[in-house]
This record gives sequence, structure tokens and C-alpha cells, in this order.
Amino acid sequence: MKAMDIAVEARNLSIGYNDSRGRKVVQSNVNLTLHGGEVTCLLGLNGAGKSTLIRTLCGFQPPLQGDVMLRGKPLQQYSQSEFAREVGVVLTENTNAGGITVYELVSLGRHPYTGFFGTLKPHDHKIIEESLQAAGIAHKRESYVSALSDGERQKVMIAKVLAQECPIIILDEPTAFLDVTARIETMVLLRKLAREQGKAIVLSTHDIDSAIQMGDRLWLLSKGKQVKCGAPEDLIMDGTVGEFFSKENIIFDKSTGKLSSSTAGNIPVGVEGDFNTAYWVGNALLRNGFTPAPRQQEGINIICHNPGQIEITFPGGEKKSANNVAGLCALLNGLPLP
Repeated sequence: MKAMDIAVEARNLSIGYNDSRGRKVVQSNVNLTLHGGEVTCLLGLNGAGKSTLIRTLCGFQPPLQGDVMLRGKPLQQYSQSEFAREVGVVLTENTNAGGITVYELVSLGRHPYTGFFGTLKPHDHKIIEESLQAAGIAHKRESYVSALSDGERQKVMIAKVLAQECPIIILDEPTAFLDVTARIETMVLLRKLAREQGKAIVLSTHDIDSAIQMGDRLWLLSKGKQVKCGAPEDLIMDGTVGEFFSKENIIFDKSTGKLSSSTAGNIPVGVEGDFNTAYWVGNALLRNGFTPAPRQQEGINIICHNPGQIEITFPGGEKKSANNVAGLCALLNGLPLP
């Protein structure tokens, strides 16, 4: 697949359930495209329909209305074998593979190509080895899956879908069980696969920070609102991300790309100087009831020369200095310096 090719397209899609109580629509009129060579992050609060959309795109549950097109062909026209050669799926559940090795689990990704008896040929072993290497888990090939960490297991599941040689990878909260380091490693790996192998990757996540940093596109789902999509930076600057994730006492700060308490910053404070120092000074200001802002004509201003030299000017011209952020916070709050 070439970069920017449309891999998956949702057309006027309604997703939800039909059960004994009738029809429940979770999202309607969904129109989305997933492109080759890109990582797309699906974000939304609980109950917005992230997992339902993922399952619908995978064909695990039928749409209530509309179509899912897979590389220009309706999803329902694919056989199971054809679908497995096009799409690799990693679901939320923590992998419990019992007493099989990493190599054996990854080799299951070759099933669409090995026929009824599942006999692996030299070419299959070559693909398995390449998949293990690409996922950064080759050194664990002989280990039992049950003995791996959560992060290592996630790499194994990604290696398995790589062994399928499918151009599309769909993941439902792949970082849900991972620590901070493993989350970052997983996102970096997915981005590398999209860039280097031209794969179209979509993943649902609650990690807004990683989605903004690593995602080429965001799909934003919210109850009672139309799905929004676009580059993270565009959606931040036009206010879409703030609208979707802000609620009572919670706001999205465009300047930092983070959610915070709406009561955190009520007093504007001018911040300028060394970028890295100013960023973290701004973080501390929000925590202490201030709002980082451009230089103030009248009010408090802070110049960040470096992490060990932070100068604060109070209304009236009084100046004081702090040699760290803790000291700055003490000055702002009228406390003794630490």
C-alpha cells in the first residue's frame, strides 16, 4: 500500500446494537477515512462508542446502517481468508496464551497462507523472523508467552499481525495494560511500521498525550456529537479538541496540549525566556492557581533564563529571583524559600 492510499472508508455509518430491548444507536452518520502510511488515533470518553466502531470496522459486528469499504471493496464481500490477508486485529484483552512460545504465537499469523494443515515453509519462517525483528521481540522468540511482561506481550501481538503481511492494522486500546515506558515504545513502534512499511494503522486509546504526539490524524468520538477528524494540531488550534474533552471544571489548554482543572489558572502571569524552563514553569503556575500568558503590561511577569535562574517581577516593579521552580512557587504563594 502506498502512503495516503485510502485503506478503510466509513460511509454514512451508524453503529450500535440490536437486542431484546430494540435498536440502540451509539453513533450515526459516521464518515471517516483511514490512510496508508499513517497512524490514526481514536479518542473519546467512555460510552462514546470507540470499541463499537473498532468492532464494526473489523466486521465483528454489522453496521446498523451505511457501509465499510476495505480498499475500495465492501467489507461484507470479503471471505474470512481474504479479510485476514488485509487486516490484522489486536483487541483489548490481555493476552493469555498459556504454554506456547513467542515464536509459536507469532507463527499463527501465517495461518491465512499455510492452508488447512498449517505447515510452515521456509518462506513462512522467514516472515516470522522478520516480524519478530520488526516488533523488537526477537530476543524472546523461545520464551513462553506467559512469562512475558505486558509490554512484551503487546509486541508479540503486533509481531503476529505483521506475520499476516496485512496492509491494515486495527488495535483496540493497545496500551491499556502498559506502563509509561511500554506505552511510548508501543506508539513509537506503530509509527515506525506506518512510515517504513506503509501500513494504515488505527488504534483506540485514552492516552491523549501520546495521541497528540504520535498520531497523524485523530478521530474524536463524543456522545451526541458528530465524529470529528483531522491532524491533531489543526483540531487543537480550531478548538475542536477543547470542545470534545472539556466539561465542568475541566478544560483543554491549547498552549500545553493537556487537560487540567478550569479552576487551576485564574490569574494571568507573563512567562518568557528559555523554552524548556518556561514550559515547566507554566505547568507549575497552572497547579498553583495562575495562567501562563504573554508578557503582562500590568501584573506579574517571569523571565526564565535557565532552570537555575528564574526572575519574577511583581506589580510595582519589585523583582526577586529563584534558583528552581519550587522556589518560584514559594515566592508566588508568599511562602519562605525552600
